[in-house]
Amino acid sequence: MPLIECVPNVSEGRRRDVIADLAAAIEGPGVRVLDQSSDPSHNRTVYTCAGEPAPLQDAVLRLFAAAVAAIDLRHHDGVHPRMGAVDVVPFVPLENATMDDCVALAKRTGALVAERHGIPMFLYEEAAATDERRHLSEIRRGGVDGVAHRMRQAAWRPDFGPDAPHPTAGATAIGARQILIAYNVNLASNRLGVAKRIAAAIRASSGGLSHVKAMGVQLDPGIVQVSMNLTNYHETSMATVFDAVAREAAVDGVRVLESEIVGLVPAEALPAEPRKRLKLREADLDRVLEWRLRAP
Repeated sequence: MPLIECVPNVSEGRRRDVIADLAAAIEGPGVRVLDQSSDPSHNRTVYTCAGEPAPLQDAVLRLFAAAVAAIDLRHHDGVHPRMGAVDVVPFVPLENATMDDCVALAKRTGALVAERHGIPMFLYEEAAATDERRHLSEIRRGGVDGVAHRMRQAAWRPDFGPDAPHPTAGATAIGARQILIAYNVNLASNRLGVAKRIAAAIRASSGGLSHVKAMGVQLDPGIVQVSMNLTNYHETSMATVFDAVAREAAVDGVRVLESEIVGLVPAEALPAEPRKRLKLREADLDRVLEWRLRAP
């Protein structure tokens, strides 16, 4: 049977009881939660789970039921862009699974969520019906208000569900993609402008590194972050990205404090001695997909 990874991003990173309840909702027969990464500044939790298609679909439905009951976007704040209580749900092919399997699963699951909870669902990446909806950033642009405004246009009606965001749970992007690495580099500075300049310099859309999406955000008062998604680590590695951020930071006299992984990464994506090479946090050294899949 095909093994598929699912990486739902949820707009809650502070309330430990809610974070635990959402993880418990995902767990079930045929589905394992491999990892959860929470960040209070982003106010976001990324869950990584794996299973066969039918159990994964049930797990996502349980997650939405729990999230709709616990999260109200009208009272949500955080530095990370979001448009939904469950903001994005990607399916990723692993063992014996194809991208077509993941696209079909995204469509079935999106339709069921919309029917049960009245949440608009947008298909993205490989599941998208049009090129305009392939990129998550385009769907989510402007947050809930931006999505609500665009949904008044016929071209931006959701693939499933109502033509306006859910009053408390917003809207969700659900789709299929290849493995993505969520990777952040933290800088020892309170100058948000430095992080934003570096993000603009290295992201692909600005003519920087290929397959890199990046934004600059403020974490603690003395720390800013270059928050990134690496969509093809074979062509642009974590080490390449780290070096680029460190080099750009040095221009402004800023040093790299540490780097961090959100979720899991393939073993081959990590360089030798990642603690030393990437200043990777000790807590992130075991965030390896293959290790978690093999663990009891």
